[in-house]
Amino acid sequence: MAVTGWLESLRTAEKTALLQDGRRKVHYLFPDGKEMAEEYDEKSGELLVRKWRVKSALGALGQWQIEVGEPALPGAGSLGPEFIKENNANPIFMRKDTKMNFQWRIRNLPYPKDVYSVCVDHKERCIVVRTTNKKYYKKFSIPDLDRHQLPLDASSLSFAHANCTLIISYQKPKEILVAEAELQKELKKVKTAHSSDGDCKTQ
Repeated sequence: MAVTGWLESLRTAEKTALLQDGRRKVHYLFPDGKEMAEEYDEKSGELLVRKWRVKSALGALGQWQIEVGEPALPGAGSLGPEFIKENNANPIFMRKDTKMNFQWRIRNLPYPKDVYSVCVDHKERCIVVRTTNKKYYKKFSIPDLDRHQLPLDASSLSFAHANCTLIISYQKPKEILVAEAELQKELKKVKTAHSSDGDCKTQ
């Protein structure tokens, strides 16, 4: 789906918006039954959360899959705190974008910066993170580039390491910046309810 195609699908999706706790929450319902929910900082307009939900073959609603924002704690709400505590030392992967960059943070990685290798795998259209001590390996895609059918550019990729956190940045191509600006214009047209108005109706 090209840039215009993705933007068009966002334009035609059924949208509802709610202002709550300093966040503008937008819910999209697509014709195929897929749902997307986004949360923006009300003042800066920065994207804080994006998640997806798909119906199963039998029509049941699946779990929300987080694309941008803090991951849900493993087992939260279903298992005791000792389970969550046990996972505290494991690497935690999350995406938190800035205005100009897609950005990922991997917490609980204590190794020095020269141990990490971060590169683009053009064949699989993903970013690969590995350590020379073979303690950590991860590959992940950039769904935004896939949706806009844009190539991955190794020169847009950089990384830093501080406080046991590996921070990976990928500079947003100009096509993405244009599309994001267009989407913000589109979202201004959506009537926004306030949390005091009651629940945000999505159907």
